[in-house]
Amino acid sequence: MAEIRAEMVANVWKILVAEGDPVEAGDTVVILESMKMEIPVLAEDGGVIAKLQVTEGDVIQEGDLIAVIE
Repeated sequence: MAEIRAEMVANVWKILVAEGDPVEAGDTVVILESMKMEIPVLAEDGGVIAKLQVTEGDVIQEGDLIAVIE
């Protein structure tokens, strides 16, 4: 199991996966927006998206859980 966490305060701009989707290491899971910059958040491990903790438009804080990969 791997957790994907936010590295900064940002808005969740776009979610590119759904629960149950397979992902490979390096796949973009969500795109965050901060200070008019788009920041892709990548899966560090391959697996299946077990849980998505965010929705588009959410404001997340540094350390917040974005998704869990199993």
